[in-house]
Amino acid sequence: MTSRAAAERRHPGSVAEVFWVFLRLGLTSFGGPVAHLAYFREAFVERRRWLTDEAYADLVALCQFLPGPGSSQVGMVLGLRRAGAGGLLAAWIAFTLPSAVLLVAFAYGVAAFGDPAGAGWLHGVKAAAVAVVAQAVLSMARTLTPDLKRLVIAAAGAACILLVAGPGIQIGVIVLGGLAGWLWLRAEEAPAVRGLAYVSRRAAIAALVAFGFLLVALPVLAAVTEDPTLRLADIFYRTGALVFGGGHVVLPLLQAQTVEAGLVDPDTFLAGYGAAQAVPGPLFTFSAYLGASMESGPNGVLGATIALVAVFLPAGLLVVGVLPFWDRLREAPTARRVVMGVNAAVVGILAAALYDPVITQGIVSVGTALIAVAVFASQWWGRIPVWAAVLAAAALGQLIA
Repeated sequence: MTSRAAAERRHPGSVAEVFWVFLRLGLTSFGGPVAHLAYFREAFVERRRWLTDEAYADLVALCQFLPGPGSSQVGMVLGLRRAGAGGLLAAWIAFTLPSAVLLVAFAYGVAAFGDPAGAGWLHGVKAAAVAVVAQAVLSMARTLTPDLKRLVIAAAGAACILLVAGPGIQIGVIVLGGLAGWLWLRAEEAPAVRGLAYVSRRAAIAALVAFGFLLVALPVLAAVTEDPTLRLADIFYRTGALVFGGGHVVLPLLQAQTVEAGLVDPDTFLAGYGAAQAVPGPLFTFSAYLGASMESGPNGVLGATIALVAVFLPAGLLVVGVLPFWDRLREAPTARRVVMGVNAAVVGILAAALYDPVITQGIVSVGTALIAVAVFASQWWGRIPVWAAVLAAAALGQLIA
């Protein structure tokens, strides 16, 4: 078999095909990472039959094992599987671009209209964020803390976050959760599926080396040079490299790295987080909003671009780096125990973030409490899209202000 024929067998589609499919998903995939995975399954397993249900389930398991934006990583591997490295880039760009553009535009709107702290619509959006995060906590808890031991890990993690101050505490809780899982939990069985996408071992090792080098070098270079561009890249690269659970879990890490560091105003932060619920695509594009909203440069479009690329880059490097070794790694009971403990700790981190800053800053009156309850009910028992619920909350907030 010629090298070209082998490549076509490994990657049977085209970059353009991958781009247009993912662009449609990027424009219409509302509802957060769990909803995105459902959209992907319908698009690629049921409709286009790019892979089997078993292979898709294993792909989702791999991306849950890794830190970073889980649904975006699934999209990256689907693009890689279909059209090689170009397909991976096309899937990421197409799925990410719509929400990133909308959130950067929102950041410019907030800047143009001044301090949003007293705006009625902002109170409504922040109340909606309470409901969305509360639903995420409950949904994740049902899946990731189904027994007493994992519930204890989650509760301990939440207590640590609330009682111990400092921007590094979230990472410490994740590490301790993994350690607790390794020492205390019993490994669950993994499905027997192989061959998610082709990556050579040489390319995988290069990706892992690049991932580790940037994780170590960026903070050192940022400290030595005091360059604001390197500092911005370091903040978002480190967040993308170390956050487990994706989606809403990125909130406390970004809040600690930006708001507590005085780089983004607290009200601006929560306004953007609420707006992120109203746009399609991955929640990690919230980083573009923060990059554009920095109090000091780089900000605007340049800051948004740096933050967006930096927060997603670890995800791409990790999926490429781990794919050739996943079959062997996923069968190791120790690795599965660590992941179980990390996932339980993630629930604790998110529960702590639900209380502070989301509830403490989002529920400021009886009216905002009622808005939060209404949005929660619309999502938990109803079928109202998240974006519609957030927009309705903004309108109600403006009316009751």
